[in-house]
Amino acid sequence: MTGEFLPFASRWYWCLFTLLLFARGMDFLSTWVATPNLVLEGNPLARKMGWKWGALVNLAVCFAFAFWLPTAIVVTTAGLLVAAHNFHSAWLMRTMGEAAYRDWFLARIAQAPRYLFFACLCGETMLTALPGVALIWFCDDETIPFAIGYGIVGYAAIVLFYTSLSLWRLRRREVKKEPCIIRDRMNS
Repeated sequence: MTGEFLPFASRWYWCLFTLLLFARGMDFLSTWVATPNLVLEGNPLARKMGWKWGALVNLAVCFAFAFWLPTAIVVTTAGLLVAAHNFHSAWLMRTMGEAAYRDWFLARIAQAPRYLFFACLCGETMLTALPGVALIWFCDDETIPFAIGYGIVGYAAIVLFYTSLSLWRLRRREVKKEPCIIRDRMNS
């Protein structure tokens, strides 16, 4: 049953669709709590789509992925872990405000050596991925634990990719601002 195509509207299809809908819904809710205006959204495509188009795309993803048990479990696992990660700091983002939190975070990043931040990020994601790698390594292909393992590894990859992307965008922004800062210092 794990590798086969599930018929639309079957009991298993609706079970997986509900799981996917819950996981994607939790990701949406945690993102909304953290950044209602999507100022802090790490995924540029999600930020560009906004809430309405993002919801429609995620609904289509839930409908499509519910046909395959392993894929649905991978997406559900990664989605729930992303939501948990979002909720971890969402209260702080919401109470500080999106712009204030971004400025505070950027100030902390500016004070830290880049290698230290990146080393800690790699440590976090690698240690998170290890249980997933163990599940993939020791479980049979196309079993639920195998799919959960891929979901954990996928989550670690998502955190590493989008956090690195945000750092890269931040660095580009700093490089663009540097000539202005130098020019302003020369004029004062």
